[in-house]
Amino acid sequence: MNALIREVIVVEGKEDTASIRRAVEADTIETGGSAINRETLERIRLAQERRGVIVLTDPDHPGERIRKIISAEVPGCKHAFLTQEEARHGREIGVEHAAPEAIRRALAEVRTEFGGLESDLEWSDLMDAGLIAHPDAAERRLELGKRLRIGYGNGKQFFKRCRMFGITKEELARAMREAGYAEEGGRR
Repeated sequence: MNALIREVIVVEGKEDTASIRRAVEADTIETGGSAINRETLERIRLAQERRGVIVLTDPDHPGERIRKIISAEVPGCKHAFLTQEEARHGREIGVEHAAPEAIRRALAEVRTEFGGLESDLEWSDLMDAGLIAHPDAAERRLELGKRLRIGYGNGKQFFKRCRMFGITKEELARAMREAGYAEEGGRR
């Protein structure tokens, strides 16, 4: 028997819902792709008020766009992230391709947006860590996004996401050590 998830999981389409149901017992709201409409946002808002919401979109640009729209319109949602490797099937990327174990792990490691409670990270901390303006910055953000369970983003998005999810300097330093990166922007 699959684990029961209290919150409503927001996904992009019907195949995503099928994959979620293979992994856990949960209700879903499907956005119907990146053209998320007012009616869907209202259903997500109601679900957030009554049960809570976990956003689990594809780890690609349209999925990130949906995630940003929902975050802006429905504050306080939880976010679950799959890596591109976990969601890949050939050249296609999507929640529908993820194994049940990957979905369960992503849901077990959700991140919650903090309203008012902010991270102690500063832009200079990301610079010092080689996550911005470093030859390997994109690769490092990809690796640390996986380890911190916040997904990939460019420098500005990564910083915003760290702050939004309350990632601390210590959490970042621990993830850097686990990834084999030196503290002050050094190489592996």
